[in-house]
Amino acid sequence: MSQIKRKLKRVTEIVSNKKTQQFANLVRSYRKSYIGKGPEQVKVFFKDNWAVCHMSGSLSKVENFYLRNKDFESMLKYGRTEEIKELYKQNPPVEMEELVGAKFVKLFTDVNLEDDEVVSIFVFDRSIEE
Repeated sequence: MSQIKRKLKRVTEIVSNKKTQQFANLVRSYRKSYIGKGPEQVKVFFKDNWAVCHMSGSLSKVENFYLRNKDFESMLKYGRTEEIKELYKQNPPVEMEELVGAKFVKLFTDVNLEDDEVVSIFVFDRSIEE
């Protein structure tokens, strides 16, 4: 019986890893479609009704250029947080909803411009864990 449990656990891990990779790809393509540049790296994990994403390499060359001037920093931070939240409200991530089998509710996000890192928490209406 334990051999069957081990195999089942391994199959579950493979499915879960595939789902997190697909979700990461959807985050990247959504941002690329609506913002113009997707993150270079995306790490995802699911916890209850949250999909937590850590992204790096999201800033474009133009954004990095503007960061040379500290006056643009707050504007860029606002654009990378509040405007992104509004974008997801206006254009719900339907493909993400289909992948996880739950309805998107809201997005929490923050950016560290200096390190070019973003953490986003996608909140869904029910658990999305395997």
